Amino acid sequence: MYKIFKRLLDIFLSFTGLIILMPAFIPIFIILKFTAEGEVFYFQERYGIHNSKFQIWKFATMLKNSIEMGTGSITLKNDFRVTRIGRFLRITKINELPQLVNVLKGDISIVGPRPLLKSDYDAYPKYVRDNIYKIKPGLTGIGSIVFRDEESIISAVKDENPHEFYKRVIAPYKGELEMWYQSKNSFLLDLKLIFLTAWVTLVPSSNLFERWFKDLPKRNF
Repeated sequence: MYKIFKRLLDIFLSFTGLIILMPAFIPIFIILKFTAEGEVFYFQERYGIHNSKFQIWKFATMLKNSIEMGTGSITLKNDFRVTRIGRFLRITKINELPQLVNVLKGDISIVGPRPLLKSDYDAYPKYVRDNIYKIKPGLTGIGSIVFRDEESIISAVKDENPHEFYKRVIAPYKGELEMWYQSKNSFLLDLKLIFLTAWVTLVPSSNLFERWFKDLPKRNF
């Protein structure tokens, strides 16, 4: 029953969000079209429910073929591949809002584990890979909240390759967070995570989620 209700809520929230945000999207469309490399949207293959594949929507914030430059799938703080307008869109998380189209289509939910690139998915421990997408991935979730500033966390590591650090430290912890979410999955939890997503966007330094969820897996970094 909750799955049906959650899907109806996803449709309502994504449709309403797209209508409300459209006036704000129009100037972003124009700015992106006439700056950097003229790309408005960025499409990328991600893992969906039951390990199916889909194309995720984002506003273009990086140079074309950036996946083949620099640190590849990992973005660092002050990454040279991020455009000037792209930096603003990423800091404010506005670049993620086109994923409301994915929510409306049914590729993802508002709340769930983040849909990952194959390289990032492969960094998860096997038991996480086997279970994480038994539920639909989401626009936001506990992993997105805890790692809201992942770029700075990785950039602060100076004595290890970013990909190795991600695989050794970040991916296992993200996996534990997503498994925690699945074990607690409920309407009330989703409401809390939606609120916390907005809260940490406005107050990035906040650790309110740690006070609300005292049984979260312990950090390993």
